[in-house]
Amino acid sequence: MRVAPRASYPARVRRRVSALERREHWWFLAFISPWIVGFLAYFLYPVIASLVLSFTRYNIVQPARWIGLDNYRTLLSDPVFWKSMQVTYEYAIVAIPLLMGAGLLLAVLLNVRVAGMRVIRTVFYLPSLIPQVSLALLFVWLLTPEFGLLNYALYMLLHVQGPDWLGDPRWTMPAVWLMSLWGVGSTMVLLLAGLQGVPKELYEASAIDGAGPWRQFRAITIPMISPVLFFLLITGVIGALQTFTNIYVLTGGGPDYATEFYNLYLYQNAFLFHKMGYASAQAWILFLMAIFWTVLLFRSAGRWVYYGGLNL
Repeated sequence: MRVAPRASYPARVRRRVSALERREHWWFLAFISPWIVGFLAYFLYPVIASLVLSFTRYNIVQPARWIGLDNYRTLLSDPVFWKSMQVTYEYAIVAIPLLMGAGLLLAVLLNVRVAGMRVIRTVFYLPSLIPQVSLALLFVWLLTPEFGLLNYALYMLLHVQGPDWLGDPRWTMPAVWLMSLWGVGSTMVLLLAGLQGVPKELYEASAIDGAGPWRQFRAITIPMISPVLFFLLITGVIGALQTFTNIYVLTGGGPDYATEFYNLYLYQNAFLFHKMGYASAQAWILFLMAIFWTVLLFRSAGRWVYYGGLNL
């Protein structure tokens, strides 16, 4: 039996690059080089350096000395480290739902067509533009026990003597939660955009089927804006883990470590106690925590985030 000869295929011809294409390629590299240099010098190198320093004892003045995993072992037995972790998660557990709930409530209330609504929305959004340092200084004045506006309002309206918000460990965290509501405007704007993207036909069809306002809110509004809620949850968790500026100005971590946030303790180790290696190890634990919660939330998104689907 004769076997048919194998078909021969021509060798793949490599296309020659023209002089114009080579010149465009080099121009592209030339224009993008500032970004490449910035990325390497100000991002990639510090990240790699911090990872190396986390395995050393380094105080800036003396050369770094390799100590292996000692920084990580010391962190796990450091009571202030665990206290800062507790404070950060206490803040996140309350502040994130509080901010998202208040933002959603405002967005629903402002999602109507009446005269002057644009001005009202702007008024609610403007406070979120205040810088963190200015905001913290404003709340230092508002929460002062002797002449603060909040305690004055409590006494005049309810005849209640207000607490020492920033001096009593029992009240400092509620004060920080209260301050977090000041930035509700940015959350409100995102949720308002999500609400305005919900098709009106869905509400009309559900009303014909007998669905009331609460049923519509639960079965249409929440699923349709769930991508926005998911985005706010992700950014809220990462932002809560990185809380620093307003706490540094407001309380400095006191009283009695009641507001010793994780990022604040990291800053103190690095720039007050000059434990750069120790702070680098703490920074990498913070990075791993952010990665863990981000991955966990993305894994759970398939159960409650809907992209065009409804749960009627």
